[in-house]
Amino acid sequence: MEQRRPAKTRVGEVTSTKMSKTITVKVARKVVHPTYGRIINRSVKLHVHDEKAEAQLGDVVRVAETRPLSKTKRYRLVEIIQRGGEKYMLPSIGETA
Repeated sequence: MEQRRPAKTRVGEVTSTKMSKTITVKVARKVVHPTYGRIINRSVKLHVHDEKAEAQLGDVVRVAETRPLSKTKRYRLVEIIQRGGEKYMLPSIGETA
């Protein structure tokens, strides 16, 4: 029996939680331009399976590659590294910003 290779993991920030059991995570990386040598930012948005709906907007999360769960979902939530939802919360009525 052949060995499974370990799942690739990525770290990114939650940008959307509007879907049921699915979050959108933006994974950013820095790359050196092949011709000019300048460092440029590259990013990709991933749809991630969040079974318990525990991630919030702005959280930094670790995701792992998995089998296809839907047309666009190929990752699952492993852990929430840092909570960041507070900076995206709207002030409640009567509270000054």
